[in-house]
Amino acid sequence: MKKPLAIVTLSVMLSACASLRQPSETEAAPVATSKKQALAKASPTRKAQAKAKVQQPEDVLPSTELSEEILFKILSSEIAFQRGQWQAAYVTLLGTAQQTRDPRLAKRAAEIALAARRPGEALAAVRLWTELAPHSDEALQNYLGLIMLGDNIAEIKPLLAQRLAEAAPQARGPMMLQIQRLLSRARDKTAAFDILQDVVAPYPTLIETHLALAQGAYANRDATRARDEANQALKIKPDSELAILTLAQVTPDPIEAMKLVADFLKKYPDAREVRIAYARGLVEQKQYEQARGQFQALLKDDQDDLTTLFALGILNVQTNHLSQAETYLKRYLEVLATQPEDERDPTQAQLLLSQIAEERNDIPGALKWLEQVEPGEAYVNVQIRRGQLMAKRGDIDGARKVLQQAQVEAGNDREQLQLIQGEAQILRDNGRYQDAADVLSAGLKRFPDNTDLLYDYAMAADKIGNYKDMETALRKIIELAPNNQHAYNALGYSLADRNIRLPEAVELIKKAVQLAPEDAFIADSLGWAEFRIGNLDEAEKELRRAYGLRQDPEIGIHLGEILWTRGKQDEAKKLWREAQSKDPKNDVLKSTLERLKVQL
Repeated sequence: MKKPLAIVTLSVMLSACASLRQPSETEAAPVATSKKQALAKASPTRKAQAKAKVQQPEDVLPSTELSEEILFKILSSEIAFQRGQWQAAYVTLLGTAQQTRDPRLAKRAAEIALAARRPGEALAAVRLWTELAPHSDEALQNYLGLIMLGDNIAEIKPLLAQRLAEAAPQARGPMMLQIQRLLSRARDKTAAFDILQDVVAPYPTLIETHLALAQGAYANRDATRARDEANQALKIKPDSELAILTLAQVTPDPIEAMKLVADFLKKYPDAREVRIAYARGLVEQKQYEQARGQFQALLKDDQDDLTTLFALGILNVQTNHLSQAETYLKRYLEVLATQPEDERDPTQAQLLLSQIAEERNDIPGALKWLEQVEPGEAYVNVQIRRGQLMAKRGDIDGARKVLQQAQVEAGNDREQLQLIQGEAQILRDNGRYQDAADVLSAGLKRFPDNTDLLYDYAMAADKIGNYKDMETALRKIIELAPNNQHAYNALGYSLADRNIRLPEAVELIKKAVQLAPEDAFIADSLGWAEFRIGNLDEAEKELRRAYGLRQDPEIGIHLGEILWTRGKQDEAKKLWREAQSKDPKNDVLKSTLERLKVQL
């Protein structure tokens, strides 16, 4: 089974699973993450962190009375900001925050500076905000984020050390991993690693100390130190999934990394996160059958895990187990429908199920799945595919209605153009060249300078013998896009094939050759034009080069005719037979053999 869609969606599956090379568990600190990039189930590490969170003490707001003076300053600052006078608003609010010791005013001053894209002023306001609200995580995150944008990150070391020292014992480890993630954003990786070493140094017995150092060393391109720290973490807790995934991540040799994970799974077969990472590693190494086995083992633990169901659907398509793929993908959609809060897009699964139905020639079934795809990035391509399938079963008018309705719903010019070209292609594929030309002509009234539409129209006009309009369209492309080799080639080939204006045809095709010297079809056109002129040596040379670049049936037919003309009948017949085996219904071959009165 041809599986272009399945191959594309493998990358989707990989991004949805834990990674062997970049395990999600090493990002275990509570940093905001897109749901689409997260695992369907929380890892044990994440669950532990959730339990580890402790209630932070609240900062007490000042008891300063809201006087008329303070109210005036706040209101005038907001009005100034609305008028575009950010600096006056910022200075007034920052001064008022210093006067009243109110962290809310310092926060607002920071927001104004950030809106004005003034990170220096924003940092000054955030420093004050942090001072006035020392227990505010929001203030701290803004402060640390702004520090990371600068070149001097040393000032955050005392604050990080203090936060670690004040943290509850069960929260200290996750906080270390969060600190490491933060420091990894610094421009100066060496300075960041030095700070990390200093702030975690008082806690050598914690596994997270060594995991953070392993990640920090890895970011600092010190693979040896990274592996040493990861191994130290494993010594502290030999069954730690986080530790083995970190070790695998920092191991340069992917084969060795896979072996480390495989050996860990032999000892600890219930390590779910590690098994997910191992399965992903197998996919990356294109060991699809083995990956399928790992995901099947994962499914035994959780029959409704969306990530595992989707992965198994893709892998079974990839390994041509279509019936099983269909089962998993249908189950994936059923479970997803019961979880409306989940942000996963069902489109990929629906497209795969349509592909599977089409493979067994169940066109109604394939259409049923496509009809369920909701508007989104793939919507236009899906409607075009619906049209193609309807045309395949003979309902060309129905196919056109689908695409014309989709044009009404299309959101932009690009989608409109895709749908026009899609409708025209369906008509061309079914021999309705005049209808195709009419659709494209109507499209050009809306998009007169679109070179793709002009080219398609030129090809349709050529099919119905409207050579004047064909030439006009191609010359307009050359005017709009002087480096469009296809326009030069198409016009030159048309002239040569009709055996008219041959010197001009050769000149046009040679221009196309200059623009794309390794294009087999352009080389074929040049060889054919030289043949028409009578330059048989040059014609044979170019067509042999074209056939060497690409053994396309039509190129072989042209080369065969030149060889036949030159008395090399056996070689010519061999080429024609090859063309016939590749494309038994080729009209060019039929007309060539009839014209030359040759029987194969």
